Amino acid sequence: MKLKFGLNNNQLKIIAIISMLVDHVGEALFPDVYILRVIGRFAFPIFAYMIAEGCKYTRNRVRYLAQIATLGIVCQLVYFFAMGSLYQGILITFSLSIITIFAIDLFVKKKNFSSCAAMILTVAAVIFIAVVMPIIFKAQGFALDYGALGVLMPIAVYYLPKKWQKLSASAIILLARALLYGEYRWFALLAVPLLMLYNGERGKANLKYLFYIFYPTHLVVIYLLGLLIR
Repeated sequence: MKLKFGLNNNQLKIIAIISMLVDHVGEALFPDVYILRVIGRFAFPIFAYMIAEGCKYTRNRVRYLAQIATLGIVCQLVYFFAMGSLYQGILITFSLSIITIFAIDLFVKKKNFSSCAAMILTVAAVIFIAVVMPIIFKAQGFALDYGALGVLMPIAVYYLPKKWQKLSASAIILLARALLYGEYRWFALLAVPLLMLYNGERGKANLKYLFYIFYPTHLVVIYLLGLLIR
């Protein structure tokens, strides 16, 4: 059921982008300013919900996955060579969500041996990357942004049929993260009322590539500012 009022896809993404920017500025430049990290908690729940929407409505699934995964890998390579970190950013997390969704959908559609094998191998690989590798390579600093719960959230939103079910699953996952890690992560639950206002519309402006451009650009700018300050 679509609302006749509320927030469309574009408006929610802009809120998420602003939240992400504030969060990363706070993390990199002003770590003692608590409110910046609080504001940043709106980004992930909104982006995760919209990733599920993207999987549902994209006209070209291969291109959709390739765009997000390629940008994620490029960012990770730059991040590794600049800082030597094995921490995997949110685009890698979402890439794992997307490939899992597409693998399950392929099996549901084809229902043959090859699609079943592809689904099993994909899910196993995703679990290995999201759950096992952070344990094995913890000493080397390997971790996945938002972890296995971060991978799960777009999948849950995609497959649950009713909006209240999608929002409930999102709230449960965010609550689980807050219980596990505490601090400012409780404030991520405040994104759920915003998502309740989602009216199912894309919006008039074509902002399809805004995030793809903004994400690496803002990281580079913040990194350079950090170098200047230090």
